[in-house]
Amino acid sequence: MAPSSSPNELLNIAAIHVREGHYAEAMDIYASALAQNAALPDAWFNLAWLQRATRRFDDALASYAQALSHGLAQPEQAHLNRAAILSEHLQRSDDAETELRSALRINPRFVPALLNLGNLHEDRGQPDQAIAAYRDALAVQPGNGRAHERLGMIDVHLGRADSAVARLKAALAQAGSVEDRAEMLFALGTALDAQACYDDAFQAFEAANWLARSVARRRYDPLAQEGLIDAIIAAVPRPLPFADRKDGAPLFICGMFRSGSTMAEQMLGRHPAITAGGELDFIPAMILSELQPYPQSLGDFTASRSSQLRADYEAALDKAGLGNGLITDKRCDNFLHIGLIKALFPEAKIVHTVRQPLDNLLSIYFLHFGEGVTYGHDLREAAHFYVQYRRLMNHWRELFPDDIYDLDYDQLVVSPRKTVEPLLSFLGLGWDESCLASKSNVVRTASSWQVRQPLHARSSGRWRHYQHHLKEARQILAAGGLDGIGTE
Repeated sequence: MAPSSSPNELLNIAAIHVREGHYAEAMDIYASALAQNAALPDAWFNLAWLQRATRRFDDALASYAQALSHGLAQPEQAHLNRAAILSEHLQRSDDAETELRSALRINPRFVPALLNLGNLHEDRGQPDQAIAAYRDALAVQPGNGRAHERLGMIDVHLGRADSAVARLKAALAQAGSVEDRAEMLFALGTALDAQACYDDAFQAFEAANWLARSVARRRYDPLAQEGLIDAIIAAVPRPLPFADRKDGAPLFICGMFRSGSTMAEQMLGRHPAITAGGELDFIPAMILSELQPYPQSLGDFTASRSSQLRADYEAALDKAGLGNGLITDKRCDNFLHIGLIKALFPEAKIVHTVRQPLDNLLSIYFLHFGEGVTYGHDLREAAHFYVQYRRLMNHWRELFPDDIYDLDYDQLVVSPRKTVEPLLSFLGLGWDESCLASKSNVVRTASSWQVRQPLHARSSGRWRHYQHHLKEARQILAAGGLDGIGTE
C-alpha cells in the first residue's frame, strides 16, 4: 500500500482483504481511508460490519452511528444491524427496539426490521405485539415464510392450532421461495401435531426438511463428525493445564439441542443467587479467534494460556452487563468444549441436560434450525450425531466425574422440585420457591414459548406417536451402544 494512496484506492484494497478473510488488515485500511476523509458512509458501514464480526461490539455501534451521521444511503440497514448487536450480544433489548423503530420510521415497509421486531416481542413473551409486527410484514410480503411460521407457532402456543392449520395451508400457495415454503411446512407440522394428526404432521415435517435440506449450503458429514470427536478426545486425554481456582466461574448448561436446557436455565435463573445469561457465544468465538486449528491447538496448552483466556471470557461477561452472582452460559454445543471450559474454570460446574433420545431427535427434526445444525434435516443423521455426542460425554465424565450433573428433562416436567432441589445442592445452593414460579425472563431461543407454559409432560414419550417413522434411527442408536432406546 503506497503512502499516498487515495481513500478510493484504500477502499478497493480493503475490499480485497475482506474477500480473502483478512479482517484485521481490512479494518486498518478502512481506518486509514476514514482518517483522510471521514465523510464516507459506506466505509463506516463496512468497518462496522467487520467490527461486529470480530466482536468489537461497542466500536461497531459507533461506526454504524458515523455511517448514519454522514448520510448512509439506506439508513434503515444500519439501524437493523445496531439492533442485532444490542439484542444478541449486549442484552439491551429496549435499545434494540428503539433502533428497529427508527428503521421503520425511515422505511415502514422494511420487512427485516418488522420480522426482528416480532422476534423481539416473542423473546419478551408479548404475543399480541409480535402478531402485529408479523402481520405488518405480511402486508408487504404476503408469501414471507418466516412471518407465517412465527404466526403459526404463536397460534399453537395460544391454543389455536385449528386456525393455524387452515391459515398455513392457504398460505402455502403464496410461498415466495423454497425457504418460505419450508418454514410454513415446519409450522404446519407443529400445528397438526398439536391436533394429534400425527401422520399428517410427519408428512409436513418430512416435506419441510426435504426442502430445507435441498437448499442448505452445508450438509452433515458423518465421517467428519466422527473425526472431530476422535480429535477432541485425542487432544484432551486428561485434564488440560488450568487457571488458578477462584470464585466467579459461570455455570455451563449444555447438551443436545432441544434437550430441556432453556427450561433448566429459566428455572435456575429465578433463584436469587443465579443470573440467566442465555446462549452466550464466548467459547465458540474464542476458539475461532484464538485456538485454531482446534482441537489440535490444545496439545500445547499451558496454565498461563488458560488464565489469559479466562480473563478474556470474564471481560466479555462484563461487557454484556450480566451482573453479579452465578451466571449461566447456556450454549448447548459447549458439550464439545468441556475440556477447554474446565481448563479456564477448573471450579466450574457443568449441567448436562438429557431427555429420552427418540423424543430429542424428533424435537430437532420438527424444528427449523439454521445452518449450524446440519444434521437436523434427516433423522438418520441426527441419530448418528447423537451417538457421537454421547461418546464424547462419556469421555468428559471419565475426566470430570464430580463436576458434571445430568438433569433429566422427563423427570423435571413431572417432579420439578424433586429434580431441581438436588441440582441446587450440587451447586452449593439451598432451595428457593421462586424456581417454580411461572414468570420467564427474556428468552432468545427456539423454546421461548414452550418455557412460558405451565410445566407439562406432553412432549415426553411423543416418539410413540411416530415410532413407525423411527426404525432406522433406532437401529443407528442401537448400533452405537444405546440399547433399549424406545422400548420403555
